[in-house]
Amino acid sequence: MRKRPAIILALLLAGTVPAQADTRHIALPYHDAPERTARADIPHGTIRSFILRSADSRIYPGIRQLDTATTRRRDAYGNRLAAPADQQSEPGPYRREVFVYTPAGYRPGTAAPLLVVQDGRDYVARVAAALDGLIAAHRVPSIVVVLIQSGGGDAQGSERGLEYDTMSGRYAEFVEQEVLPQVTRLYGVRFTRDPEGRATMGGSSGAAAAFAMAWYHPEWYRKVLSYSGTFVNQAAPVDPRTPHGAWDYATHLIPETTRKPIRVWMEVGAHDLHWQDPEGTFHNWPLANDRMAAALEARRYDYRYVVAADAGHVDGDVIMQTLPDALAWLWRDYRR
Repeated sequence: MRKRPAIILALLLAGTVPAQADTRHIALPYHDAPERTARADIPHGTIRSFILRSADSRIYPGIRQLDTATTRRRDAYGNRLAAPADQQSEPGPYRREVFVYTPAGYRPGTAAPLLVVQDGRDYVARVAAALDGLIAAHRVPSIVVVLIQSGGGDAQGSERGLEYDTMSGRYAEFVEQEVLPQVTRLYGVRFTRDPEGRATMGGSSGAAAAFAMAWYHPEWYRKVLSYSGTFVNQAAPVDPRTPHGAWDYATHLIPETTRKPIRVWMEVGAHDLHWQDPEGTFHNWPLANDRMAAALEARRYDYRYVVAADAGHVDGDVIMQTLPDALAWLWRDYRR
């Protein structure tokens, strides 16, 4: 087991960490969960999709990272180096696909529980298969899933980076004001306003976005599912209130804020991104997730933390094994 970061040791010495931590270690060989096997004897949900364009968005009108040698430079730890302000980005159009999973038997107009998924195309088949089995077994309610592609690119200076790594409630506001109303208009799907019936999920920066949605807007979202969360220093532009981006959740936001009514299931691979980098880089994914778990634990959040041995970043084998149980755990006491 790897060495605990300083923040965890400090919390333990202060006596603020509960005696029992919900941290679980899983190891090879990873196997697909039973719910991942297609079954002909259960009802299957419907998947549809539509396109949102940057020209239709007031909140995200569109940027794109410039393809220059400057913006591709990285330091000795692999972190992207900031380009001069006039070379970071320029206005640029995008189109994003939004997928909608509607469970079998859904009646149009019914206020349904909701799961929002970032980088949606990567998870359509996985989430649909898991929910078909879970809903049939009555382990979760009949959840409608809205799976949203980012506006494109990655990390600082990109549309995806702006949406997912920014430390604010802006992305949640985009989902509420511009995405969900379009789903309702197109498909007659309505969503519960009960925040206990609303969850959000993602991997990497998509997981950071999922946590930000609940952190900044717990009146909308109370459940978070995170794979290889980018809880590192990757926000751009920099906010002086959080100079180290999502790394600051564990440094001061969670410790210094009254506990919010959020439930979190989170995973990291033991060999996730920059797993050997020192803490001072603020860019070590396993360490960042360790710190998040420690901070959540110290504030007595309802959370589960899974560390996957010999696993990398957003490891597909780990997702195939853990996703159904993660969803069931998040929704375990939801009143249907």
